[in-house]
Amino acid sequence: MKKHNFYAGPSILSEYTLTKTAEAIKDFAGTGLSILEISHRSKEFTAVMDEAEQLFKELLDIPEGYKVLFLGGGASTQFCMVPFNLLKKKAAYLDTGTWANKAIKEAKLFGEVDVVASSKADNYTYVPKEYTVPADADYFHITTNNTIYGTEIRKDLDVCVPLVADMSSDIFSRPIDVSKYDVIYGGAQKNLAPAGVTFVIVKEDALGKVDRAIPTMLNYKTHAEKGSMFNTPPVLPIYAAVQTLRWYKELGGVKKLEEMDNAKAAKLYDAIDASKLFVGTANTEDRSIMNVCFVMKPEYAELEKEFNEFASTKGIVGIKGHRSVGGFRASLYNALPMESVDVLIAAMKEFEKNH
Repeated sequence: MKKHNFYAGPSILSEYTLTKTAEAIKDFAGTGLSILEISHRSKEFTAVMDEAEQLFKELLDIPEGYKVLFLGGGASTQFCMVPFNLLKKKAAYLDTGTWANKAIKEAKLFGEVDVVASSKADNYTYVPKEYTVPADADYFHITTNNTIYGTEIRKDLDVCVPLVADMSSDIFSRPIDVSKYDVIYGGAQKNLAPAGVTFVIVKEDALGKVDRAIPTMLNYKTHAEKGSMFNTPPVLPIYAAVQTLRWYKELGGVKKLEEMDNAKAAKLYDAIDASKLFVGTANTEDRSIMNVCFVMKPEYAELEKEFNEFASTKGIVGIKGHRSVGGFRASLYNALPMESVDVLIAAMKEFEKNH
């Protein structure tokens, strides 16, 4: 039975990425060696690193003056690297979900943190709009997509201070005006590659302005100056990322991906809104196109487990919602085909008809 992979991360990868990466595990670039065992300083792998940065810059239209880094440690390590490198006295944060909250906790280790707004009291069902970013903040941090709660900021904010964004789960789902940001970072395991590598797009002029001593491995300048080769980088995920980026380019770039993602999300949300059994959890205006969260209507709550089991008989995997929300979560990352959305909608309709 064909599987329809809605896991929130690690998540679905394209057949292109899987096939090319599997081939390189057997024989990388005609070397007779596996990508798993070749030196990261070999000319063959150095070419991979160069292509990874070049494709990032091309697909996201990154202007001059920015470095693209490929680091270990996951996006969670960036929760401390950002304030370590940028926070002098005070930073501003928007609290829109679990990962934003974790980033706030880490930043408080380095200085004053002004949480300008939070939707925590309403279980993060919306993105706050009414807030003021203090003009004396060293930066303003946002989490653009909230995988657990299914809300998303799908625009580049205009603020009076440097902007930092965790784009782990919606990078490459829309065009970005990178010039509005000092730092954009994210784990790769949603829209880019297997878990293990973290991308960081950092404005060079933003670095070297704090007085504190920064440990070598946590200093962005270390990795910027060494081309992400200060230590052994996550070789396999970076190679897989390059395959994904090649595939994105072949598809037509980020605008084409945005069109595809919007179509998938609109189709599923329409089905949820028309349903007598299911209901969305996020405010309509803030709905994520990457992570669609929904539950059974209160009068049908007891059917939740039964629907999960029914969906699995259709080859649908990974739709169980996070424990903070319950219900269901369908992650519609770039590699997920419309066919899988159609299968999920058909299962929802069949289940509704049976009940």
